[in-house]
Amino acid sequence: MTKRRLPAVSPSETEILRLVWQLDKATVQEVCDSLPAKRKIAYATVQTLLRRLEKKGYLKHRIRGKAHVFFPSVKSEKVIKRSVNDFLDRLFGGDPVPLMQYLAEHGKIDADDIEKLKKLIDKK
Repeated sequence: MTKRRLPAVSPSETEILRLVWQLDKATVQEVCDSLPAKRKIAYATVQTLLRRLEKKGYLKHRIRGKAHVFFPSVKSEKVIKRSVNDFLDRLFGGDPVPLMQYLAEHGKIDADDIEKLKKLIDKK
């Protein structure tokens, strides 16, 4: 049996999916409550995003009383790996060095981060 490739997710869908991963399982209201205070998203919009993620295969749900409880059907590591690899392929031809250079040159990585990366490399 071949594994089907999951469809891409929008930035808004990604935000909601990350919250469900963090919460492990959540109702629409629990996702709404977990959004940052500055992020004003209507309940109905969160509900739509959760249903889209379910339709795309990222989430499943169970009924608890009158509420739908959504939970991940895909591990975050799988989605992150695919997304990062796709990003590297598209923007950098699969080479991570230019990405790391960009992050270092534009202040997204500090000296502590570089030390952590060196230790990670040394382990390999």
